[in-house]
Parts: sequence; structure tokens; C-alpha cells
Amino acid sequence: MVSGNLLIRGSTMILDGREVVGDLRVAGGVISEICPGGGLEPVSRETVIDGEGLHLLPGAIDPHVHFREPGQPEKEDLESGSRAAAAGGVTAFLDMPNNVPNATDRLTLENKIALAGRKAVTHHGFFIGATKNNVSDLQSVEGMDGVCGIKIFMGSSTGDLLVHEQEHLEEIFANTGGIIATHAEDEIRLQQRISEFDHRTDIASHAECRDVECAFIATKRAAALARDHDHRLHIVHMTSAKEADWLSKNKGDLITTEVCAQHLTFDQDDVEELGVRVLMNPPIRYTEDKETLWKRLKDGTIDCVVTDHAPHTLESKSLGFPNAPAGMPGVETSLPLMLTHAMNGKCDVTDVVRWMCEGPAKVYGMKNKGSLIEGYDGDLTLVDLHTRRTITDADTWTRVGWTPYNEMELTGWPMYTIVDGKVVHKRVAGGALRGVPVASPGSAGRALRFG
Repeated sequence: MVSGNLLIRGSTMILDGREVVGDLRVAGGVISEICPGGGLEPVSRETVIDGEGLHLLPGAIDPHVHFREPGQPEKEDLESGSRAAAAGGVTAFLDMPNNVPNATDRLTLENKIALAGRKAVTHHGFFIGATKNNVSDLQSVEGMDGVCGIKIFMGSSTGDLLVHEQEHLEEIFANTGGIIATHAEDEIRLQQRISEFDHRTDIASHAECRDVECAFIATKRAAALARDHDHRLHIVHMTSAKEADWLSKNKGDLITTEVCAQHLTFDQDDVEELGVRVLMNPPIRYTEDKETLWKRLKDGTIDCVVTDHAPHTLESKSLGFPNAPAGMPGVETSLPLMLTHAMNGKCDVTDVVRWMCEGPAKVYGMKNKGSLIEGYDGDLTLVDLHTRRTITDADTWTRVGWTPYNEMELTGWPMYTIVDGKVVHKRVAGGALRGVPVASPGSAGRALRFG
């Protein structure tokens, strides 16, 4: 890939937890100069962007997406998902393994990485999925470029991506390296609850069925496995106050965790109003859970904010509960959503950078990413925090063409999204909210390296 040469002048930069007005230069795809107060002059063969009135952030990193390729391109593929990410100021994503076929061996992962190289416009990494009997496959990809870790579904998922028996979990934790990311819901309790609730057709029963105890049992079990085997563990999409409060006292150095932007935004009232558009697993819970998740995010118990971008067509969603599939799109709205929370006083812009840029880079060992530092990669987003705009389904880039935030007024829309110093997506003040794609498929981004 050809890296870009770029000068951004007069923006409000997020530097080391502070807002500083000044200039920033990218040369050969790398941040080469940061000049608080400004004063950098353009040089030849350099793109110049006037950043006055805009905030310059590191590119956001979404370490939890489902881009549906291979197998379900009508929902999303690596190009459409990457386009949506870029439209939302996300310059790197980590994709989950529950595809058709599941990504459970080296060859399948090599094919996904090659496909992303031809289609994506952002950086990319992929999880390998654990099964009951693929430890040798998990071992075969350790340290491989483009592979960020192992995903374990402790609760039911696609195909054979379910590992809940203790002997199989022990074998994986004992014989693999890197990071294990786990979907923590207890399968035994989950199946019992599903049979008990199969007479309910009201969507409120979803959170009652897949209750806090389902999540809490699995979270404690995964934490014990991590400690017993001295293995790095990342607990994905934390949803409950009980889990978050327990981890605040029992997390230790081996364990990290994440929360979805939607679990910081929605509660039981939104489920009642929006219905299957906000149906997901684990479910949207209750007001007290939402407020505790904010508390534990702010105190550092929770390390990063993600989306669990899991698109389904509106046609399939129209089946209604309980027949509609669980999951919602979100990769192109997560940064504006969190910046809106910041502008509404829920947190600071510097917090959003910590949770959506620095946090994911640290959790997954992405070198030279997540911060505005000389020598770091030129992955940037320039956002407008002064203009609020209402998003509708028609404004989205995701292939399914809808958003759970339809008709919501948000700010913090990226005016420029930049990957290795190259503009890949832009918006014009007063123009269409969708913005304009700049990069052609495969012309920007690369397979991430993890250490």
C-alpha cells in the first residue's frame, strides 16, 4: 500500500489526555511532527487539510465486529463493513469467526486475510474460533499477522462454535498462547432458561431468560480458568452490574473486558419502544445495569467500548420476537454516539479516546496505534463536535441499510477518516450525512500485527 503525506492545520488535538490546538503532519503513513500552537508549513506532494473548528482524534479501533464474510454477503461483506467503519471514524477492526464456514483453522483465516487485503479500506484483524477439538489449529496461528486471538463461545453460537465442557476449556487455556476472548454465558443455565421461557413471546422476556446469572456464572468460570493457567483473557460485551462490580474487585492483571456502546445507551424502556431492532445476545438489560457499566468504565474496570456490529436484514428482523435473529449494526455510529454522550456531559472527549482508541490498542497489543504520538501510525479522524445531525436508516453504509439509532440526533460525525495518512472517507459541511468514500477497495489498510 502507498502511504500518505498529510498536514492537518489548526485542529483541536487530543494529546496525552488533553485538548491542544495545533498542527500535525503525517509522512510516509507515520505521524512525523506534532506542533502545539501551529506553525507547520506545507511541503511539496503533501495534502493539506484545514482542521480549524474540528477535533483531531486517533482513528477509532473496533475490536468486535461480525462482517459476515464468507457465507452471508447479503448481510455484510468485508468491503461494505470496512466502508461503514471508515464512515464512522473507525480505522481498524477485529472480525469474529462465526462465518459460513467458521474460521477455525489456518487456511480459512489465510483466505479471510487475503480477501480483506483485496476489499477493505481500513486495517483489519481476525479471531480464530475455538471448538472442542481444534487446539492444534489454534496453536498453528499463534503470532500470525492478521490473527488477534482466540474466540470462545461459552454459550450457544454458530455451528460447532460452542465450548462449555470443563475438560475442553481446560485444554484450550492450558495449551495455547496469546489472548482468549470469551462470550460469557453459561450454556447449561441458558438451555434450562430457554425451555422455561418458551411460552413467552414478549420481548421483555429476552433479558429475563438470558439473565444476569447466566452471564455471571460464565464470567467467574472464565476468570478462574485464566488465573489457573496464567492465560490472558478478554471478556467481551459486558452487560450486567453484577459482573462489572465483581470484576472491579477480582479482575487482576490477566483479565480485560469491554462494553458495547448500545449497552451504555439503551435500557428496558428502549427495548419496549424499539423492539427487535435492539434484540441482541447478551441482551440489553436494565437502567441500573447501564449506570453501573458507565461507573465501571470510568473507574477502569472496563477497558474499551466496542460495537458487536452484527447486521441482520430488516426482512429477517420483521419476523418479530422470538423468531427474529439477535444482533444489530453499529460500527459506523459508535464514535458519534459516544462523542454525543461526551457532549451531553456523560463523559469527556478524552475519555472516548481512551476507551475507543487507546484501550483496544492496549488490550490487543497493537503497536503504534491508538494515540497521537510522533512515530505512531497516521490513523486519524477529524470530527465535528459543533453540529448535531439526525441519522436515519438511509444514511448508513452497512449492507443491511438500517441502524438502531434511526431518528436519533448525534454529533461528532467524522469529516475525514484517514488510514496511514490517506483519506478514505470524508463529509462536507451541510452535505449528505452518508459522506463520500474516497479509497477504492483494497487501496488502504493492512493486516494488523499483534504483540
